[in-house]
Amino acid sequence: MPPPAPAEEARPAPSRKRRRGGARFAGVEDDGAAPLAEPAAAVPELPVTATAARGARFAGAAAETDAEERPQERRPDAEGLREVAHLVRTLTRLRREGRSGDAHVLLNEAAYWPAVRFPVLAGEMERAGLAADWATLLWEAAATLPAERLVAASDALTAGGRAEDGEQILRQGVVRPAAEIGHAALALADGTRHRELRALLDACVRMRTPQDAARTAAPDPGRLVPLLLTAARGVSEERHWDVLHALRVAGLAA
Repeated sequence: MPPPAPAEEARPAPSRKRRRGGARFAGVEDDGAAPLAEPAAAVPELPVTATAARGARFAGAAAETDAEERPQERRPDAEGLREVAHLVRTLTRLRREGRSGDAHVLLNEAAYWPAVRFPVLAGEMERAGLAADWATLLWEAAATLPAERLVAASDALTAGGRAEDGEQILRQGVVRPAAEIGHAALALADGTRHRELRALLDACVRMRTPQDAARTAAPDPGRLVPLLLTAARGVSEERHWDVLHALRVAGLAA
């Protein structure tokens, strides 16, 4: 039996200044509509089986052999559902009134919401005709979330039946400075967050050139080179040799 769903994590303060307002966005009072119904129900190397399937989801869920490491579907609590419903109503009104600036503030703030809210938020926004706003929110999250929270968002979307969005957010998110990916991988390894580490490096070696992927090992070649090569081997032997060659050219591997 899987462990009980953890409580929804608190949102950390974003790195740039954002307009705040709790559940009342952009100074808009709650209109009292009914809330949404609750939706249905350090490692020396990476196991090759985590990424061996060419069609495996970037979140790694489809190929994991350890059931405890698979992303588990979690549900927003009652407050989370109310916040989702209120955001969708407010965005709908702001778009109707042509207040694009205020709408973008809401999307920026929602990108930092707990990952567990993302699947239901996506569904409600699309049902309200806000698919373009959902795409903007997804891009904002991919561009600004720390790497470990990016993996959590991808996991939540995949577990909530939105695997395509989960893959997209990782693909977009790993296109950031290579050193940042390397430091994030080290942090995940230090925290023994093995599945998240596999997902991050898998996306990195799939989406970046071998030369760019090799640069992610620069923060600590001794630890990151074996992890990176195992992730590359999980994609294909050809990618493994390409990354190994790039590491050697960069002076990061013998």
